[in-house]
Amino acid sequence: MRPEPGQVLHFSEDPGITRFVPHVAATARQPQPYVWAVDSARCPDYWFPRQCPRARAWATPSTADADRERILGADDRVHAVEYRWLDALRTAKLFAYRLPAARFRPFGEPVPNAWVATEPVEPLGPAEPVGDLLRLHEEAGIQRDPAPQRAAAALTGPRHPGRTGPPG
Repeated sequence: MRPEPGQVLHFSEDPGITRFVPHVAATARQPQPYVWAVDSARCPDYWFPRQCPRARAWATPSTADADRERILGADDRVHAVEYRWLDALRTAKLFAYRLPAARFRPFGEPVPNAWVATEPVEPLGPAEPVGDLLRLHEEAGIQRDPAPQRAAAALTGPRHPGRTGPPG
């Protein structure tokens, strides 16, 4: 599940949203109200049930070889979840909303990690079922069952900006 050109996506477990209104998210680090969305590169970050604790790691041009080997091994991207969340990952009903990218601006530095709008936004159509989350990971070539040492490194290493959700 990726956006088409000119679109960004918002993922939700609620299939009935007809209008997105800017708000301050409970997990926000800034006081401004936004409508949040992601581009194609960041979609895999949201192929999880909303409350699922996860660690995500991927290589960038500045990734040190030692970090790449320790955390990613031969993979380009790794997602780790706690075993107790595997059933929820298999059975989650997740939906994607296609939104007009022109209404959004990049958010995050030095590399944007989301897109935000400061005015209400209506989806371009109804919510679309995302489908099998494990299959999406597989089709994207994302390792979702990393070796235990890589998962531990991703969760506890010196840099783990991909950690989201409540502590496990």
